Amino acid sequence: MSEITQKPVFSKKTGFSADLLWTMGPIILALLLTTLALVAIGADPLKAYTTLWNGAFGSPEKLGSVIDAWVPLVFCSVGLLVTFTAGLWNIGIEGQIVMGAIGAAWVARTFDLPAEILIALMFIGGALGGAAWALLAGALKVYGRVHEIFGGLGLNFVAMGVTLYLIIGPWKRAGIASTSGTEPFRPAAWLLNFPGLTVGPVEIILAIISLALIYFALRGTLWGLQLKAIGKNARSAFWLGIPTSRHMLGAFAVCGVFAGLAGAEQASGVWARLIPAISGGYGYLAILVVLLSGFRAPLVPFVAFFFAAVSKGSISLPLDLQVDSALGGVLQGVVVLLFVLSQGVRAKWTQTLSS
Repeated sequence: MSEITQKPVFSKKTGFSADLLWTMGPIILALLLTTLALVAIGADPLKAYTTLWNGAFGSPEKLGSVIDAWVPLVFCSVGLLVTFTAGLWNIGIEGQIVMGAIGAAWVARTFDLPAEILIALMFIGGALGGAAWALLAGALKVYGRVHEIFGGLGLNFVAMGVTLYLIIGPWKRAGIASTSGTEPFRPAAWLLNFPGLTVGPVEIILAIISLALIYFALRGTLWGLQLKAIGKNARSAFWLGIPTSRHMLGAFAVCGVFAGLAGAEQASGVWARLIPAISGGYGYLAILVVLLSGFRAPLVPFVAFFFAAVSKGSISLPLDLQVDSALGGVLQGVVVLLFVLSQGVRAKWTQTLSS
């Protein structure tokens, strides 16, 4: 991760054409490898890519579903920019989404208020739920010396267990023994969506504002500079007087806030209830988004849109071509793997040329 951070995707020394080659090369190579895989299983690559495109952009409803996936991806990616800057792999972001959804669901089930107030409280509840769960992962890291990857993965499973307990226990549907979800929230707790779609203006605006806030916070504040110092070398940062433990916990908390907002948006705007798979895998996918964006906030919305389009477009593959929808995930993973590998090769190449 440090090599990618130190060698930005767009370097002034190498020129725009070289930057474009190093950026687009892995994507083109990934498409070629995916094409070879399709040919190997007897599928028509052109039809497969056409199906992916139509599955994502073939109708306003399908485009709406892409934007619907884009919103939580941006929320989670924004939070991960903070923890990655501090040198932390917040794998527990999936559980933080879940706890944010639980916090929003508790508000929706507890208070009978006008829609404007109730939805605002749901987002606050989601942010607090995500932040609390992220702070637990941070405490395990800072005070328990538990690596954040292992602590985060464990907390993800606990969060999913809590969700199932609530759905089949205290929040179960009256007279129904089912793990499909809770009773739908009262209408006042539903986010206002565009007609016929599952996404609306509120969450889109919040996602854009969140991205702008973190971009300027990491780029132009003392807090952002201190996080970068910790990410480069936590021990040196400590000896320079930076409170590393406090900043690490703060980075986890900020990431948890945005993950919780993603959970609240899913609970209120998409499902209007709490379901077991409320996170949708968006936390893990956001890690790939941040890696492919080279930890650069301005690239996050575009990379997130690409990932959202591939995820939603691949749903049509089994129906139209009898090709497993996992092809979309394969394409996403190969793109990120080749991109990270190319940045390592680029850094080594630059070092060789300069020596």
